[in-house]
Parts: sequence; structure tokens; C-alpha cells
Amino acid sequence: MKPSRLVIALLIGILLYQCGPDQPVHTGAGVVAPEMPVQIAVQEAAFGFKEFSIQPLADFSIEARVLASERYRFDTGAALAPIDLVLGWGRMSDADVLKYFKISQGGRWYHWHADSLPIPANEVAQSSANMHMIPANDSIDRKLRAVRVGQVVHIHGWLVEARHPNSWRWRSSLTRDDSGAGACELIFVRELEIR
Repeated sequence: MKPSRLVIALLIGILLYQCGPDQPVHTGAGVVAPEMPVQIAVQEAAFGFKEFSIQPLADFSIEARVLASERYRFDTGAALAPIDLVLGWGRMSDADVLKYFKISQGGRWYHWHADSLPIPANEVAQSSANMHMIPANDSIDRKLRAVRVGQVVHIHGWLVEARHPNSWRWRSSLTRDDSGAGACELIFVRELEIR
């Protein structure tokens, strides 16, 4: 390959890497998802999904900024919820606030660290959460896999409890102001828009 072609190929490779699906989306400053999630209790019958029984607990809608995304393949819940999204709303959707935070995920947990807090710690806890995503169909599964950090998503579905025949159970949190074990939302995602 001639040197000029090699340089062009390298530049194309760098561009594809920088614009690839795993690279964050950079938006301007300001709150991009101002509203709190909306949750309404429901009386829906349980239904079968894959090898699980799904019991809807509440209708759930959220518009939020994606702060982190993690795929799971090997843990117990991977067959049901292959992707977790850390979502932020209110001031946790503002790039000027988020620049102070280091956000990470692992083992179905969400961790944040800031040397200097730009907002109170309780606001961080009440305006961001790790949410386990159960795609209702293949189309939503593909959309979830395409979501990038920094994008704003609108998700509508149910907060659920999932049961497996081997007695394994996974139940969603039903409040936004809890933390620690059991504080994550388990969402059966019926609609997903990436904005």
C-alpha cells in the first residue's frame, strides 16, 4: 500500500473509532432531561417471557441522559436483562454538573465519585439510577444495544418482578430515593426512543 493510502486508511480508522457506537455523545451544557420519572401502580396479570414469569408492578416512563451503559452475558439475569443503563435526570443530566463525576458500573451496580460535589449527594442519589433493561422484543433489544453515553432516551414500560422456575427472583425498586442492594429499577421496556 502506498504511503498516502496508508495515511488515508489510518485517518478513516481513527474517525470510525471516534464516531463508533461505544464512543460518548457530547451535548451542550444545561439540563437536557428536566422531569422526574413517572410511575403509576398497575393491576396487570403476570405473563410468561422466555423462561421467566413477569409480574408488572407499575407503569413507568422516564426521559433521561445516559450516564453509563454495561452489557451482561454471564450473570444470572443476563438472559432476561442483558443491558444496564445508568440514567440521570434533573441536574444529573447537565454536562456542567457531570464533568465533576467519574461514573462506573460493574456487577449490576453503579458507582460515582467526585473530588468536589457540584450538587448535594442526596440529589445525586435521587436524580440518577442504575436500571436493568428487559427488552420486550428484538427491535427494542437492538435499540438498547445502540444507545450511547450522553444520549437522551425516552423509555416507557413496566417496573416488574421476574421469577424463574428454579425459585430465583428479581424485583424492581419502586422508589427513586433508595440506594444500595435492591435499589435498581428492573424495567420491561416496551418503548424506547433515542433523542
